[in-house]
Amino acid sequence: MFQIGPYQIQTPVVLAPMAGVTDRPFRQLCRQLGAGLVVGEMVTSDVRLWNSRKSQTRLDHTGEAGPISVQIAGGDPEMMAQAAIMSVANGAQIVDINMGCPAKKVCNKAAGSALMKDEALVKEILHAVVDAVNVPVTLKMRTGWAPDFKNAPTLAQIAQDAGIQALAIHGRTRACAYKGQVEYDTIKLVKEMVSIPVLANGDIQTPQQAKFVLDYTKADGVMLGRAAQGRPWIFREINHFLESGQLLAAPTQLEVKQTLLGHLQALYDFYGDYMGVRIARKHVGWYLQAHGDHRAIRKQFNQLESIEEQITLITTFFEQPGKEQAAWASTKHQWWATL
Repeated sequence: MFQIGPYQIQTPVVLAPMAGVTDRPFRQLCRQLGAGLVVGEMVTSDVRLWNSRKSQTRLDHTGEAGPISVQIAGGDPEMMAQAAIMSVANGAQIVDINMGCPAKKVCNKAAGSALMKDEALVKEILHAVVDAVNVPVTLKMRTGWAPDFKNAPTLAQIAQDAGIQALAIHGRTRACAYKGQVEYDTIKLVKEMVSIPVLANGDIQTPQQAKFVLDYTKADGVMLGRAAQGRPWIFREINHFLESGQLLAAPTQLEVKQTLLGHLQALYDFYGDYMGVRIARKHVGWYLQAHGDHRAIRKQFNQLESIEEQITLITTFFEQPGKEQAAWASTKHQWWATL
């Protein structure tokens, strides 16, 4: 449990913002399964582009439980401030600033983790956003720009002085992207330096690993990204382990089926038939990939063009025992045995 402004976050496991992944249906599912806070997909600070269909879906938080956290990305202080103001007008209760994304198309625009090279600009942006809105502003960043340029401790102090109310730090530099070993020493150092909440992020995939990272860094919570794709129940499992020291039983086959079908229906309802069917493909792929090698089923699912066909295939997959089903059960047992 930790505090961001007036909001008490009840569990120390947070869903990271991921473009193309953490849409409203996925955020709501992760919240139901134990995420203490969920952060929306990154939106550009150029509000002139917010009328696009992509931005409109990313900005849709209808029916979500609060606090609603919206992430903005950009490199111009005035535009970032305006985006924060517009986000709050649209319902945001927390505004998160993206300085963690290593994607080239973001960094090439002097946004995301590219900002970490320019500490003066970072300071200007943070002050501009904090001064522009009356809701908590948080910051997601990396340990630095490159392995020999780890300035997260300096930026953390700048952030706290500017009024940032929580930090999330990915344990790699921008140059590392998602390759190589995550290191938590820099996160530990930042936590020792600042008084605001610090969330540790990066390759946390099991309850035991979450506990190790929290114990080692003394962070206030962990932030999960890719580990939740196809495994949304990981939030409750980490919470259970932190509270009891015991591993929670794996979800039953029936629960996995019901969770997946419910997720699919939420996607269809949110995006409509045409886009819902297409966006469902990647989510189903993650569910299957997280629990074994089901390439044949994934390939078949990706070729389907209607809601009815997709629902029928998933229902049949779970209800008919056979080689694929046996592989699921065996892989599931092996997967959870490693936790």
